Amino acid sequence: MEFDFSQLSKQERYKLLVSFIVPRPIALVTTMDQTGVSNAGPMSFFNVFGDEPPILILGIQHRPDGRYKDTTRNIHDNGEFVVNLVNERIAHPMITTSLDFPPEEDEVSAAGLTLAPSRTLLTGRILEAPVAMECRKTESLEYPNRSVIVGEVLHMHVQDEFIDPRTLRVRPEAYHPLARLHADAYLFAETQFELPRPSLEAFQATRDREACEDTLSVDDGIN
Repeated sequence: MEFDFSQLSKQERYKLLVSFIVPRPIALVTTMDQTGVSNAGPMSFFNVFGDEPPILILGIQHRPDGRYKDTTRNIHDNGEFVVNLVNERIAHPMITTSLDFPPEEDEVSAAGLTLAPSRTLLTGRILEAPVAMECRKTESLEYPNRSVIVGEVLHMHVQDEFIDPRTLRVRPEAYHPLARLHADAYLFAETQFELPRPSLEAFQATRDREACEDTLSVDDGIN
């Protein structure tokens, strides 16, 4: 099947994109408004985009009437946010924070989570999150119904059980991040395998050897 996106409805484009670009990590983003009220909201239009500088990107849709969501407004107002990653322990609270609470209500408390101080920001982080990244907004792209926000990671909190302190590598047997599929479908990253990258020389040697073996097999068949 072929799909001309210029001929599709918004819902049709959304369905195709989020159904096949999977799995997507979930950012449970905490922000703070100008009166000091904290906000939390999950989003799966999110990923890391570099390490020098260390940047990540959020894609946050506006409300149906075009107004900013609380998360977007708070980031634009004070230029900071925290990305809290999600595992099985906080999967259900994450869903709770997605409810359309009024701006003056703290989603973190409503979800039964704990707001802890950050090191470099006024905005707090979620204590129960396996990983939390304190970010400063560096720029944003504004579309009629969406803000694409670029943030620089200033500080990262990782719970000890999820990281090897010597190698700084994740412990996959402990860290099972939640990922978004489509609609109400999610998965935990529990199955891991290694797929090492060969050198170009090793790849070429293998390819040449296999080509030689195929030639010999054909010759054997003719004889």
